[in-house]
Amino acid sequence: MAPLSRRSFFKTGALAAALPLGVRAAPATAATAGAAAPLAADLSWLEGAPALMTGTTFGVPWPRGALRKDQAFTLGGATAIQSWPIAYWPDGSLKWTAHALPAQAGLADKLRLRPGAARSVANAPAGQAMTVSERPDVIVVNTGVIECIIPRQGGEIVSSIRRGGREIARSGKLVALADDQPDGSAGSTRQTSYDSRLARVTLEQRGPVRSVVKIEGTHRTVGGDSGGSRSWLPFTVRLYFYAGAESVRIMHTFVFDGDEQKDFLRGLGLRFDVPLADAPHERHVRFGGENGGLWAEGVRNLTGLRRDPGEAVRKAQLAGLPLPPIAERVDKSLHLVPAWGDYSLSQLSADSFRIRKRTKAGHGWIDAAWGRRAPGLGYIGGTAGGLAFGLRDFWQRHPTQLDIRNAHTDAAQVTLWMWSPDAPAMDMRFYHDGMGMDTHAEELQGLDITYEDYEKGFGTPVGVARSSELTLWALGATPPRERLVQMAAAVQTPPQLVPAPAHILATRVFGNMWSLPDRSTHARARIEDRLDAHFDFYRNEVEQRRWYGFWDYGDFRHAYDADRHEWRYDVGGYAWANSELSPDLWLWYAFLRTGRADIFRTGEAMVRHTSEVDTYHLGRFAGLGTRHNVQHWGCSAKQVRISTAVYRRMYYYLTADERIGDVMREVLDADRKLDLVDPVRKLANQPPKGPYPVLASFGTDWASLVANWMTEWERTGSTRYRDRILTGMRDIAAMPRGFFNAERMGYEPETGRLHNMIGTGAAASHLNAVFGAIEIFDELIALTGDKAFERAWLDYCELYNAPVEEQRRRLGKPHGGTDALYLGNSRMTAYAAWKRKDPALAQRAWKEFEGKRPYPPFVPARVAGSATLNPVTEVPYVSTNDTAQWGLAAIQNLALVGDALPST
Repeated sequence: MAPLSRRSFFKTGALAAALPLGVRAAPATAATAGAAAPLAADLSWLEGAPALMTGTTFGVPWPRGALRKDQAFTLGGATAIQSWPIAYWPDGSLKWTAHALPAQAGLADKLRLRPGAARSVANAPAGQAMTVSERPDVIVVNTGVIECIIPRQGGEIVSSIRRGGREIARSGKLVALADDQPDGSAGSTRQTSYDSRLARVTLEQRGPVRSVVKIEGTHRTVGGDSGGSRSWLPFTVRLYFYAGAESVRIMHTFVFDGDEQKDFLRGLGLRFDVPLADAPHERHVRFGGENGGLWAEGVRNLTGLRRDPGEAVRKAQLAGLPLPPIAERVDKSLHLVPAWGDYSLSQLSADSFRIRKRTKAGHGWIDAAWGRRAPGLGYIGGTAGGLAFGLRDFWQRHPTQLDIRNAHTDAAQVTLWMWSPDAPAMDMRFYHDGMGMDTHAEELQGLDITYEDYEKGFGTPVGVARSSELTLWALGATPPRERLVQMAAAVQTPPQLVPAPAHILATRVFGNMWSLPDRSTHARARIEDRLDAHFDFYRNEVEQRRWYGFWDYGDFRHAYDADRHEWRYDVGGYAWANSELSPDLWLWYAFLRTGRADIFRTGEAMVRHTSEVDTYHLGRFAGLGTRHNVQHWGCSAKQVRISTAVYRRMYYYLTADERIGDVMREVLDADRKLDLVDPVRKLANQPPKGPYPVLASFGTDWASLVANWMTEWERTGSTRYRDRILTGMRDIAAMPRGFFNAERMGYEPETGRLHNMIGTGAAASHLNAVFGAIEIFDELIALTGDKAFERAWLDYCELYNAPVEEQRRRLGKPHGGTDALYLGNSRMTAYAAWKRKDPALAQRAWKEFEGKRPYPPFVPARVAGSATLNPVTEVPYVSTNDTAQWGLAAIQNLALVGDALPST
């Protein structure tokens, strides 16, 4: 497809969707909406231009019909760039592109991406050209600075990392430790060691700036080549290489597939050997500390001795530089100065880490230092080179650990522990014994009192996953302290480029449901201020309540207990939120409109959590997610409304992250699991399914599936998933009452057909629109132009919150839906008002937003003394459900009917 000229592009109305009425920061007519989507994108760094740039990847959207598939891009100046498509509009034009920049310094705070001939990395400064060689036994990647050898089989994920002809690290493998019981209280505990075994190695991307190697395998009993060997804990590791980089980024994912009653993980890590050639007093150990601090010592320290080796010697050793001649009296006795071979930095809580060291195995540990929050960076090496290594979210994902062993020998061993072996074993058993709930009636009684949807055997962790980000630097010498501090900062907060909010908005890639912040009137400013206050409160709650830990970090709690001044962390379905009522979407729309780095990072942590921990990746429930519970996997409601791509796709498109891409692809056929876990299977007197394999709701089921299929359609142009969507759209539109017949439909997974089960009746649920349906349907209507589907959806939007008399007049009876989410569902009224250009509906939407009861002021209060363990700032009535739905309604109502909002 040839690119359209700007004149013909705007003349033909390629951006046919008009901007919502409430947009003020961007023009508000269809013609000027096109003009607001220039074929160039302003970019900025989330946290400012990075001091250390190891390479980065980012996504950029483009307006419909503007750019052909093979369009090249330039960032201008001397910056090399690699580009590739990650999503397409229905006409085949580019919707999203991904871009990679090499490792380089001196990039500006603001950059501009535009179509044009890309600068070739071959013309980059010396040492920045990347080469990749595929051989039958190995893949060799050379960034121009380091060379990495990746075997295709065996137990090593990396066999060697070299720099300047010298081997910096070798024998990289995954390691795991597992106990057969959680502790020794019931007798002796037997521990088994495992390491990695490769099943498949794929060169996933081969480019001049960025190359990616994907490694899949399992953990196998160490030394277990016999028939009794166990293979479990499947993993996926991606190695990311950037031209000119002296580092390798690693994304590690594992899936738990053991028996939670017998398998208690004691340690999970990545291990390398680091050859050492320098004398022990010219070998250096470094650990990053809090707020730019650094713990720095020599393997054999020359400071503090009874005899002075010389001031120049002491200063050089502290700086990690080659040593000048040592005073003779000290030099002749160096063999009597202890060499410390083993070091550990363990972060067992969010608020404390400890550094220990010992001379060698078989001798006692001594405490070296204590601190609060380590950034997760370590280093071992000397004047001849060394390895720096880092684990992201180190203190946030406790218990973690960095180990250096045998630093006094000719090869140190480094282990980055994603679960620390110094911590208690990972205990994933369900938290209660069922309390006598053996029938559905008893389970419903439990649901009534604790809001926990319990069912024996359903609270299993088998199939949940966790991904971790690691970075390795192969260095030619011990770096300056300031450089290591920069590395620690890059590990904790990798540099990220993002398009300007105005550019994203103008392209309409995420539909019409948001606008830029506007404080031009008192009423608008009041809503904007409250939006900010809600996010700031939750950002602070993560810290105040310590919502950290390996399995927990990234999630919010669901509901608050004002009597205890504590979230209901131990009360059934009121504990972890697990995406209930779309806090994920609230965060991402808040980021899209503001560009705030703190919102992005909070949303990023939530995506990493909910896509891995709250979603099953193998086993009985693969493709489904788990409703809110005390444990993330504890609820028996396994639903597509949790695993849906609608909560991941914004992050994916902004970052082109392959792991999130994997997860969204894993759920494509989740519809085949719906009959296994019918959400209403426990309720008596349900209507028969009839001839259909599945009974599905349009909101909590079908819309979630549509988000999965639509994302795949965007990413690949798949006609299979496009047609599945169109089939369902036609079926709903053809029902006599449209969406009011779709509350409970017969569904055929083989064909995608939907069937009316209630004839000419009408039914509705307050939950149907609050798991991404509103947002996805807006995009679908724009993508497909299906007018019949649009009319059916607008009728539903207009009538859901309508007075009962209006419902009866239009439907023949009230639809029966509750007003539990009356305020949140005001955005459906706003959508109908915008589409139908109905001022009365717009005014009704704002009245609904005000609620049937006054929404209390959001004023945090301080509670201290004996009422709480620690002083806390609380909002007693706070609820994540309400916060997310209020936030989405505020954002969307402002975008759609902002002009109808009273000015005061």
